[in-house]
Amino acid sequence: SRHGFRMLTLASLWIAWCVQHSLLISSHAHKTARTLLGRYFGLYRLGYVLFSVVTLVPLLYYQYSLPQHVIFAWHGPWRLLQAGLLIYAAVLFYLGSRVYDMGYFLGISQWRQYRRTEAPAPLPFHCDGILGYVRHPWYSGGIAFLWGAGPSSDVSLLGKVILSAYLVIGTFLEEKRLKKELGAPYIAYCRTVPMFIPRKRKSRGA
Repeated sequence: SRHGFRMLTLASLWIAWCVQHSLLISSHAHKTARTLLGRYFGLYRLGYVLFSVVTLVPLLYYQYSLPQHVIFAWHGPWRLLQAGLLIYAAVLFYLGSRVYDMGYFLGISQWRQYRRTEAPAPLPFHCDGILGYVRHPWYSGGIAFLWGAGPSSDVSLLGKVILSAYLVIGTFLEEKRLKKELGAPYIAYCRTVPMFIPRKRKSRGA
């Protein structure tokens, strides 16, 4: 049917966006970009962020232009759960922004280093604030936001499932990269702090 074809197209677009998003941030992509761009490599992270946003906009436009059938809407007592998910997401996004180096995350720091012809700074790693309770607050909050935001239609549910799977798979891939780049300190950190569900850090002897 026409609707089935649209859903298949939407699923393919979401998967393609997730795959390219992961590939461009991989260690192999970094090495290739460093070779090709040379001293302009400082612009790579900024370009990556801009490219991700620019390619996401038409995808979201396409999704919300499709006819949708609501499967589940938050009503009555269920709104308490919805509020809990959204508050949880907002708190983790905020606390994450307090501890993450936003300049590095957005690529602005690398761009400034490039303009000053400085060598790229090493990957930042610290475990204070919310990072002492959960290793990936934004991914955890992102999943909560996906399922708490708005009603779920046949169309939006497809996007929520794919993006949730991507956040989980992407987290494991990112952790593999971080363990390789940061080594023993990050591996020890993973033993004491949970990946998605915040809780008090384990003692080293636990």
